Amino acid sequence: MRVLLTGHRGFIGRHLHAALQERGDYVVTVDLVNGHDALDYFRTADTRYDLAIHCAAIVGGRASIDGSSLGVATNLALDSWYFRWLVGTRTPRAVYFSSSAAYPVALQQPGEMRRLREGDIDLDNPRLPDATYGLAKVTGERLARYAEAEGCRVHVMRPFSGYGEDQALDYPFPAFIQRAKRRDDPFEIWGDGGSTRDWIHISDLVGATLAAVDQDITGPVNLGTGRATSFDQLAQMVTEAAGYRPQLKHLATAPQGVHHRVCDPTRMLSYYEPKVTLEEGIRRAMAA
Repeated sequence: MRVLLTGHRGFIGRHLHAALQERGDYVVTVDLVNGHDALDYFRTADTRYDLAIHCAAIVGGRASIDGSSLGVATNLALDSWYFRWLVGTRTPRAVYFSSSAAYPVALQQPGEMRRLREGDIDLDNPRLPDATYGLAKVTGERLARYAEAEGCRVHVMRPFSGYGEDQALDYPFPAFIQRAKRRDDPFEIWGDGGSTRDWIHISDLVGATLAAVDQDITGPVNLGTGRATSFDQLAQMVTEAAGYRPQLKHLATAPQGVHHRVCDPTRMLSYYEPKVTLEEGIRRAMAA
């Protein structure tokens, strides 16, 4: 296939790029790192592709989401022009990466954990998502419906906490790996350590995305494992892999985000089974 891939130098984008090339697809890339602004591309380009995958976005981890709300809101413009370009070029198939941040924050509070299901987001009457990043993703999902009505098949993916060996240190998993490799003691953790996340290895995130395209999976799909791991537990796992047991130091004033963010992966498991456990992912990252 002829594939357009934006944001190919980012974490998800570069792994998708490698997987698409391995499949033998012809991939055209657009990334700001290379001086190609996806926003400008969508405004001016008129080339039709067999498939478009849009990974270009402003994220930067929790500190960016909480501390640069207007910067993150740029994603609203990126996504709206993406869908306008899809319809204008009559590109028949597309992938839109939404996010677990699109889920209502009211469902992710302290107390009993709720595994988030795709139906927990009502696009006709959405509840408050997580910051401007989540707002942009809810809006993007609504725009995806309009694009589908115009004839473009859009596969909407909702990744949870994707991680891998080459992820930027803005994110908690690689930051924890770095602290463990340095054998930090005390070992710093943002927040109270009790918040839970659903970790999915980047190879499985990419694998589930391409399988959804190949099998024409309908509707939004949670990309996660359904396994809840607290930040304290993650710290214990990475330090055990490093061979030491430090004191855990909680930074109460640091950005923490929602308390529980764990998915119900039933829809994904109907067509794709994750292959890399969190323990194996930690082992790979420690060896990298």
